[in-house]
Amino acid sequence: MTDFFANFLNPEKRLFVGYLISAAFIAVIWLKIAQKKPLTEIVSGFFNYNVWFSKSAIADYKLMIFNQFFLKLLAPILIGQLALTVFIFENMHLLFSRPSSSIPVWMVMLIFTSVLFILDDFSRYLLHRLMHRIPLLWRFHKAHHSATNLTPLTVLRTHPIEAVLFSLRAVIVHSLCLGVCFFFFAGSVSLIEIFGSSVFVVIFHSLGSNLRHSHVNLSYWNWLEKILISPAQHQLHHSISPKHYDCNFGAVFAIWDNIGRSCIVSEKNQDIKFGLKDQSDNAHKLKNLIIGS
Repeated sequence: MTDFFANFLNPEKRLFVGYLISAAFIAVIWLKIAQKKPLTEIVSGFFNYNVWFSKSAIADYKLMIFNQFFLKLLAPILIGQLALTVFIFENMHLLFSRPSSSIPVWMVMLIFTSVLFILDDFSRYLLHRLMHRIPLLWRFHKAHHSATNLTPLTVLRTHPIEAVLFSLRAVIVHSLCLGVCFFFFAGSVSLIEIFGSSVFVVIFHSLGSNLRHSHVNLSYWNWLEKILISPAQHQLHHSISPKHYDCNFGAVFAIWDNIGRSCIVSEKNQDIKFGLKDQSDNAHKLKNLIIGS
């Protein structure tokens, strides 16, 4: 249960309570000013029983709890970040002569934090795109897309195998950055942090990342949505409409989608239906989410 509550108490996690509060605050401002909704309607919408206790949302909770236990069981056999970092660091000596670094510590921290954030985002985009394009991987990923109601907790509505793949992705990316940076910059490698988390991660989540899985279609200007993925763009990614299939795979940057020609900007007052084509209510049963229907 400790791991479960860590999702809400750890600033490295998207569901950290501080990020949820900031997302709610942003949503209130957006709905009040941009969509001119009454405050009573906004508040009642936040606590809508039909959303939070729908079959889709309850499936989110069940799969989230199941994955906590599943990943804990697999943890001893998953590749360790420290071991992989050391392996990469040692093998760098076979490719390069180790330089003597005279770069200021603050610059090393800025380089490392920036490179890690960008590479982490690109690897998320790439794996996410493969999840849609490779039939075997789609069998796992469709559990996430079967959600018909989006709440912040839908981010954890993932098939156990997908959860493992994204965990391995994180280990590989972080180990690669650490191993290479330790080789070139010696012992001065560290993140620029706020509350124990990367400054860029904190900024991203504080600016409403949790609205991506919600019914609050907060959009940006069209030119900005070609650089950064807005919550409304990610909601298009969950759309059941064929014209929105395989779009907006990115998490933070829309640049990768622009390069891959999969970027679609949001639509004004878009009305989206979420889920999979022709799915039944059985799609929300835990057994079907894990082994398929």
